[in-house]
Amino acid sequence: MRRTFIAVAVLSLLAACGGSGGSLDSGSTVPSDTIKIGAADFTENQLLAAIYAQALKAKGIKVEQTAPLGTRETYLPALRDGSIDLIPEYTGNLLQYLNKSATQTAPDEVYAALRQTVSAPLTVLDKSAAEDKDAVVLSQAVADRYHVKSIADLAPRCAELVFGGPPEFQTRPDGLPGLQRHYHCTFRQFQPLDAGGPLTHKALTDGQVQAADIFTTDPAIEQDHLVVLADPANNFVAQNVVPLINSTKATDQVRQVLNAISAKLTTQGLIDLNRQLNAPDKPNVDSVATDWLRVNSLG
Repeated sequence: MRRTFIAVAVLSLLAACGGSGGSLDSGSTVPSDTIKIGAADFTENQLLAAIYAQALKAKGIKVEQTAPLGTRETYLPALRDGSIDLIPEYTGNLLQYLNKSATQTAPDEVYAALRQTVSAPLTVLDKSAAEDKDAVVLSQAVADRYHVKSIADLAPRCAELVFGGPPEFQTRPDGLPGLQRHYHCTFRQFQPLDAGGPLTHKALTDGQVQAADIFTTDPAIEQDHLVVLADPANNFVAQNVVPLINSTKATDQVRQVLNAISAKLTTQGLIDLNRQLNAPDKPNVDSVATDWLRVNSLG
């Protein structure tokens, strides 16, 4: 789910709804009719959270946003204990996190399995067509050097290479364990970096790592002429954007608002949004969210 960590994005999220935000204290007194919206620690997810928040507010629904909460290992417990009520998620990664033996790979199959796997008090709403997958990415120079177009092509050379990615990639089912299982690919070394963010980009383009986990909606792929390796064994399953929400807050009106957003989101749209966020003037997530909602007649 693409990514530059920028302080303005965090500040804009804290200010988005005029609330204090940022607290994970489940004991705090928040009105029962208020939806607390969280986000993961990469910009695309923060933008999606801002889109959710602004669209809900436009319909008179009370919302409160937190600062970015980190990885799935952090925000899922926060959802379960009521610290937050809603977060943008990605179908395949969420399914594999909840069920490490899940075998579904296609979008509709993954979504159907996810609906069966997510348990109370949580539920998922409609998935969007927008998909943001993890991918094994190389610089053009490395891809040319090894004459590779797919992870299968790379597998015989993995032991020669340093791989970079977020720390959790070492243990997630579709991370290093999945690459070893599906392709017998074991890298010489793993370099813990960030979730497709500036550390990963710099390490890859500078040659500190020869392969990296990059999100497929990252505009840097095109800008830096990076090579996304094909994944014939479907190690990285479908990753459609989907709202994950506490079912007690998923009223008919809330469902209508969030499902309308999902109906408008596309993969190319996510790439374009990420490109806007990475523009030289570095617009904040709130302004980009406002523009997207206006263009799509949802604001």
